[in-house]
Amino acid sequence: MSDSEFEHVTTEAAVAIYASATGAFSAVLNEIRELSKKKPDATMSSSKVKVINKVLDDLLVILKDEPEGKYLERLEDADLPQVSDALLTMVQYNPALDAFKKRYLRYVKIGYDRKHLWITAERVAEWEADDEDASEEEDDL
Repeated sequence: MSDSEFEHVTTEAAVAIYASATGAFSAVLNEIRELSKKKPDATMSSSKVKVINKVLDDLLVILKDEPEGKYLERLEDADLPQVSDALLTMVQYNPALDAFKKRYLRYVKIGYDRKHLWITAERVAEWEADDEDASEEEDDL
C-alpha cells in the first residue's frame, strides 16, 4: 500500500492526541451542557475556562489545519464567557472531530483481513516497506 492509495493521511501523533483528548472533551462538554440547562447566563469561572482551554488547545493542534478547523477557537479567558457562549463554542468541535475520524479512520484490507485503521504516514511507510520486501522476495524466486 502506498501514500497515493489514500486521499488523506495524518500522523500517529495526531491520532494519539485525538484518542487522549476526545474523552476529556466529551466529559467537559457534557458538564457545560448540564450547566447551560441550569444557568445559561452565568459567567464561567476562570478555573473552568482554563480546564476547558487545555482540552481545546490539544484539539486545535490536530484540527486547526483541517477544513473544519477555521471555525474553531478557544474560550476567551480575558472576558470570561457565559455558559451558553462556551457551549456554542464547544459544540463546533463535534463536527470537526467527526470529520477527522471519518477522514483518517478507514476500513483497510490487509492480507485476507479487513480492519478499521488510522491512516497515518508512519503506517503507510510500514506498508510500503512490507510491499518492497514482498516484491524483493518475488524477484528472488
